[in-house]
Order: sequence, then C-alpha cells, then structure tokens
Amino acid sequence: MFARLRSPLLTVALVLVCSPLLAQVPPFRLAAESGQRWCRGNMHTHSFWSDGDDFPEAIAKWYRDRGYQFLVFTDHNTLLQKERWVNLDKRRAAYDSLAAAWPAEWIETRGDGPAREVRLKTFDEVFAKLAVPQEYLLIQGEEITDRFGKLPVHLCATNTLELLPPTGGEGVADVIQRNLLAAQSRRERSGVKTIVHLNHPNFGYAVTAEQLLPAVGGNFFEVYNGHPSVNNAGDETHASTERMWDIINSFRLEKLQLPLLYGLATDDGHNYFEKTPGKRAQPGRGWVNVLTSTLTPDALVESLEAGRFYSSSGVALKSIRCEGGSLQIEIAAEEGVTYRTEFIGTDRGFPQESEPAVPDEAEAALLTRRYSDQIGRIYAVVEGANPSYQLTGRELYVRAVVKSSRKHPNPGEQDEYERAWVQPVSAATAASANNQ
Repeated sequence: MFARLRSPLLTVALVLVCSPLLAQVPPFRLAAESGQRWCRGNMHTHSFWSDGDDFPEAIAKWYRDRGYQFLVFTDHNTLLQKERWVNLDKRRAAYDSLAAAWPAEWIETRGDGPAREVRLKTFDEVFAKLAVPQEYLLIQGEEITDRFGKLPVHLCATNTLELLPPTGGEGVADVIQRNLLAAQSRRERSGVKTIVHLNHPNFGYAVTAEQLLPAVGGNFFEVYNGHPSVNNAGDETHASTERMWDIINSFRLEKLQLPLLYGLATDDGHNYFEKTPGKRAQPGRGWVNVLTSTLTPDALVESLEAGRFYSSSGVALKSIRCEGGSLQIEIAAEEGVTYRTEFIGTDRGFPQESEPAVPDEAEAALLTRRYSDQIGRIYAVVEGANPSYQLTGRELYVRAVVKSSRKHPNPGEQDEYERAWVQPVSAATAASANNQ
C-alpha cells in the first residue's frame, strides 16, 4: 500500500523517529503557570476579502469582544494588503451594521446610487485599530485554495507576509505535498515562521487518510471545522476526521517514521449575520488554546509545533501533564456539566492490513480504506474532571477526547456536544513540549 503512496517529493523529507516506548515519556506539564498562559484563537476566518459576509474590522472586533486572544485572517488566495473597493448595495446589511457601530471617519465610500462602493480596510489598518499588545493579536494568513480535478484541496497558512499561490499537482496527495513544500521553502528563505495546515479533509470528501498520511513539511490538519458542509463525522462509507487522524498517526509512526499529525479545531467562519443556531458557517464553534509566555506570531507557531496546545469546541482545560508514566488532564469543570474522557491510541505492531471501503474499484479509490479496529482503539474511559491514563509502554501514541454533557449551543453538525481534543503524545513530542 505504501509504495504506491510515495512521491518523488518525499526525498526531501526530514526523517524523524517519533515512536520509542511511551513508558519512556519524560515528565511534562502544560499549565498556566511560571509565566505561561493559555491563549484562545481561531485559525480559519473569511471576510469580504473573499467569500465571507462581513468587514474584517467587524470580524476582528467580534472575536476580541468574546475573549479570544488571537485571530488569523485566511481569505481565499489573497492577503488583506492592496487597495480594494466593493459594491456597497451588495453588502448592505454589513455596511449598515458597520456604520451604526463605527465612527463615520473610519468608513470610506465613493460613487453614488447602485454604483456606490466602500473600501475594504487592509490588515495593517485593522491591526492598528484593534490589536492590543499581549492581549489581542491579529495574524495575517491565507487559505491556499487548490484542487485536483473537481476535488477541493485547501490549506491554511498562518503568519505569512507574502502570498502563497496554489501549486497544483498530479493528484490529491501531490497537491498537498507541493503546497506544503512551497510554504516550507518560503519560510526558509524569508525567515518568517509560517505554519500550514490541511483544511476540512471531508469537504467534498476530497482527501483520504492515505493521501494525507505521507505528507511532510506540515504536521497539522483540522480534526474539527465548524462549517456545516465539511462532514467532520463522515458517514457509512467515509471515515470521520478522527478516524483518519488515528489511521494517519499509526502508520506515520510505525511505518514511515514521520512526526505526529496534530489536530486543530477552527471556525471557518463565513456567515456573521446568521442568527439561527446550527445554520451556515457561523463564528465561535471551534478554536485552539495555545500555551505561550508571550502573545506573538512566532511564539504561537513555536508552541503549536511543539504540541503545546489543545483544540476545543466548548470544553476548557486547566492542565495536561505526564507524571509517573500517567497522562493526566485537569478540566475547568463547570457547575451542572459532567465530563467523559476517552483515551485513544494504537499499539506498536498493530495489524496493517486494510480493505476497500466499497466494492466498486473506482469509487473505493476516492475513499479511506477500512482498517483494523486496533487502530485508534479506546484504552480507557474516565468520568469526572481529573481523568488520567497509566501508560503501559505498548502504545505508539495516546490522545484524549473530553466530551461534555452539554450540547454545543451553535453546532456545525446535528446532535453535537462540546468537546476538547488533547493532542497525541509520544516520547518525542513529550520531550519537545517539556523543553519549551
């Protein structure tokens, strides 16, 4: 199976061995102490600069007013840098809202009648207006919007000062790899710490686990995306994003000796005036909480790359630590809410056989294959606000999902409960987290 997944581009891979016995995991502690703090942020945001339905300054204020510490603008194949005017009438609701809340001198218009236009503020203008040092940070990003045939292949770049044009490729896996390597090359040339993650793999069911599995140059994907059209949970023939996560990490560690893939939660916000819960791509559904000592783009990227974060759709954590060979989580429990934590992982030497998801060969080629239930199995289920799991040494990695008894107030999918995703831990990632 893996021979056919390899690409000539993989010859540039940095081979990182990440799968020693988990019994050898060094102690680490991720907590808001010793000058560290949790910073909440959204890494996938759209505005009028592409297909969002509000002005960037209004969006930035929305997140600031709701206690976020950072926001990344990721409009499609564009940066908020040039002079751009858009038709006012086609954006009437957003314009009226902006005019009611912002000083008249902030808003620039030209023309009359149906041809009247309003100027979109640039990133630098919005940053100067709304960013607060060490309290609220705005970061320039981009959604690199590519495809293979009719299949959408999108990646978000965080902290980029120059546009990263989509590269194309000879297949979905090749498109992913070429875009990651282009971003990596730009980072090496410019010195700007840009981080790139794969967006919503189940959007259009465009990306399979096997296609993302061998990618190098970017170790992040969206395990949760708040857009209702991205199919996080999959269906009878399509693997969920969590199932894909376990398949990918199992083979990356055991077979390819590649780094762990981390899972992000994002909004993918487009629709800021929709008021009906659960409808369209509203903000506030998913985010990351990053542990850092300073609120700067470089510091956030460094913490993300070290696995010093967790993802959430509503559950807050106080700490994540490994002590005495035990992975321990402290939940910021809320009154009247109960919590159930699943510790999930895969053992070394797991069965690697697979079969097509459906009998039809052409259709099966577009689907993640069926693998053993020993991949991503539940090691333990723990109730309460202080769950822990004692490592045995047989695990390739362990991750955790904390599930709340409270339904998400504005879900991206039906019957969705608030959750938190603790990143997978292996000996190498634990050492990296501990040394920051």
